[in-house]
Amino acid sequence: QVQLVESGGGLVQPGGSLRLSCAASGSIFSSYAMGWYRQAPGKQRELVATITSLGNTNYRDSVKGRFTISRDNAKNTMYLQMNSLKPEDTAVYYCNAFPSRLTWGQGTQVTVSS
Repeated sequence: QVQLVESGGGLVQPGGSLRLSCAASGSIFSSYAMGWYRQAPGKQRELVATITSLGNTNYRDSVKGRFTISRDNAKNTMYLQMNSLKPEDTAVYYCNAFPSRLTWGQGTQVTVSS
């Protein structure tokens, strides 16, 4: 079973940037389509961006042009570069396969506030 560890979150001012990382154990990482998800307080978890095993990407409308998802299969790692952050991006960010079928990690908190 693949285990997932997210990192890179923090407190940032509106307009700032963060880069999240998702480290996955297991040699089958490269065969999975992967996604970044987020859950804001009092809201359901939502899909933010996806990337196929071949590197094709897709984004929810609210982050298009601001977020970039990428992966390094040799390192079993996925990334989310987040630019021009807004307060509404505040959430705990998680990575998982797409569709999500792996055990969820702890997530990493992103807080956008002045």
